[in-house]
Amino acid sequence: MTYSLPSPKAEAILAKGNRYFRNGANYEKRRAAAQQAGLNNKPPQVIFAKAEGDYLYDVDGNRYIDFQCGWASNPCGNANPEIIEAVTAAMRQYGFIYEHPLRYELAEKLLPLTPYGHHSRLNYEVSGTEAAEAAIHMALCAKQARFIISFDKCFHGLGLGTKLVNGYDAESTRYMEAWKGGVIKAPFPSAYDAPAGMDIEQYIDYCLWHLETRIPSYEVPADLIAGVIIEPGLAEGGNWLPPKRFMQGVKRICEKHGWLFICDEVLTGLGRTGKTWAIEHFDIKPDILVIGKNITGGVEPIAVVTATEEVLANNKQSSSGSTYAGTPAGCAAALKTLEIYERDNVVERGRRLGELAAKRMAKWQDNYAIVGEVRSLGALMAAHIVDPETGLASMNWGMSVGDEALRRGAFVVNDHENTVRLYPALTMSEAALNEGLDIVEEAIAHVEKHGPMGKGIDNDVYYPHYYTGFTGY
Repeated sequence: MTYSLPSPKAEAILAKGNRYFRNGANYEKRRAAAQQAGLNNKPPQVIFAKAEGDYLYDVDGNRYIDFQCGWASNPCGNANPEIIEAVTAAMRQYGFIYEHPLRYELAEKLLPLTPYGHHSRLNYEVSGTEAAEAAIHMALCAKQARFIISFDKCFHGLGLGTKLVNGYDAESTRYMEAWKGGVIKAPFPSAYDAPAGMDIEQYIDYCLWHLETRIPSYEVPADLIAGVIIEPGLAEGGNWLPPKRFMQGVKRICEKHGWLFICDEVLTGLGRTGKTWAIEHFDIKPDILVIGKNITGGVEPIAVVTATEEVLANNKQSSSGSTYAGTPAGCAAALKTLEIYERDNVVERGRRLGELAAKRMAKWQDNYAIVGEVRSLGALMAAHIVDPETGLASMNWGMSVGDEALRRGAFVVNDHENTVRLYPALTMSEAALNEGLDIVEEAIAHVEKHGPMGKGIDNDVYYPHYYTGFTGY
């Protein structure tokens, strides 16, 4: 089964609506350029009309296995009715007010769940971006230092501060170069980036040397650095999983220099990697923890920063939060989500789901030349797509797999990148998981046989992707 996308109703919505959104004009321009370059297929744009459990339905009634999962925000399935009911009750009782008992109930419930029960205080935010920025300011003020270290490939949000901390390419901060003064970038040991013929073990040694010796010796004195912010699994960076030796080395260096270890678990936290927190795979106690996404079951926006007593008990100079931080509805959603986690053993269910998927996906690397590597830890899964002739990561090959999967009924994460990422709900049924993996494998086989849609065409011309349109990407 293959859907013709965009479907008729979606086509009409796009034709009417793109003019209202940022960069909306680019959609038709790139589509026209792609057709002129000989790409006859329409961009497989979708507009969804309904989300339910493991599935999405577009405006023309086509059904999709949901591997995007609200960008890894719906751990208990789409539109979970229990969470919606809890949110509705909170809205009816409280509307929107600042001081309400749910704020305190959630804090009491959440803090003992932090890694190794190590944190005693928290602050509510609205989004993962806000929480990451708040964590950085907390660290700077707690240490009375001016600099923060982040890592290549990392992603911490799209606010002003987090854009500067992200480890994306230089284009992502064009015209913001002068604002980068307080951020130091360190290399992250992903195998595909190892320089000068290094193997992965040599690259880990280099990355740790750079962090421990080069930065404090040649860039910024150690006492002016507040800490490091790191993801225990680079999600937007392609689901790269850091070696344990590297992560423990970073923690050791932080302790040596007196830097705070800030762990960003917005995407990896609350079961995504088969443990409650991904940092638990590395036996590390972070000083600051950034929480988002999964905590409210994808129903209400809320994020949290937790930290040790040392960091937050008397941190008068840092400030964070916003009007809608810690709303009654958001706290109610989080409380109900944590209740479901405990009752239904959601973290363990996600771990078992990941094991099933890992066995299936491991064969892709052996069976298909365009799959350079498969990476998975729990329900954090990815297929690294390469040009089979060069072995190099290829956005066009990767996007073609993502698009073909969509046409066949599986919605994956493939955000203008070579990596095809899968973030199923932690409660997804085995039947839905297997059906979805069948579809993705069919898409891989199809693209390997027929080639990518954008082969030989500049990326700026390559036809618009299904995350364009209303997002104005």
